[in-house]
Amino acid sequence: MRLPLRLLAATTLLTLLATAPAVAAPEDWQRVGTDTRSGVSGVAHEGAGALVVHDNKRTGQQRLSRLTYAEGPPTVTPLSWAGTEPNDLEAIEAVPGAPGDYLALASRGIVYRINVEGGTATVLDHSPLPGIGEGDDFESFALVSRDGRFAALWADRGAGTDRPATLYAAPLSFASWGQVLFGAVSQRVQRSAYPTGAGTRHISDITVTDSGRILVGSASDAGDDGPFDSAVGDAGRVTLSAAGRVRISLDAAPKVLGTFPGYKIEAVECLPGTGDALLGTDDENAGGYVRTAPYCGV
Repeated sequence: MRLPLRLLAATTLLTLLATAPAVAAPEDWQRVGTDTRSGVSGVAHEGAGALVVHDNKRTGQQRLSRLTYAEGPPTVTPLSWAGTEPNDLEAIEAVPGAPGDYLALASRGIVYRINVEGGTATVLDHSPLPGIGEGDDFESFALVSRDGRFAALWADRGAGTDRPATLYAAPLSFASWGQVLFGAVSQRVQRSAYPTGAGTRHISDITVTDSGRILVGSASDAGDDGPFDSAVGDAGRVTLSAAGRVRISLDAAPKVLGTFPGYKIEAVECLPGTGDALLGTDDENAGGYVRTAPYCGV
């Protein structure tokens, strides 16, 4: 049975009308892109829908779109840029308490503070991630907010059996002019429980539940035509103390919440107040898909 997407009244948060099985059927997904330039590399909740980043690099290719849902298929509306246009965006997060402001991460480790007003995005400032390691390739970024304090999580995605992912965490604050400032960085190594093998990206995105559980996407990519495979797992916990100290603890055996053969998940976003995660894929030549799944109540 097809699981239609709908708008949540009042809160306008996205969700599905039914929960997902452990292994999702193809008809659970809604297509939002048709080629390698329109996949979903990252997603951030925004009012009645979401903002989607695309990992495009060439002039004229889309970097940022707005995703909205009605009673029919989802729609994608490209956004324009005023001034600087970032390249190769892989993740995006809303800035708590700053409506219209987002942090977007490029694969090489540059964090852009972006303001979105209507159909136009503007880069307000940018900063490099701290403590970038040799060969790091970033696809994930998440923000944690507790009592007016912030922390950031991000990860080198890892590569196959020889290179696990490295999950980083640090306190985060903002200078008076908007620049992102990072505190002391801690890090942990993470291997995907599923998928495994030569083409595995152990962490393809990160989101954090209201209780502080760290959910991660993992994906296997054999090339622009696949085959693809992916999963969402519960990897551990993050805490942010009243003094602003950040602690991450990863489980010895991450729990796989769902597997998605045939899809390459690169976006995982907990939808506030729903217990659901919005998932997005970048399936290269096959385009991109979205769906929700009930993973954020943990």
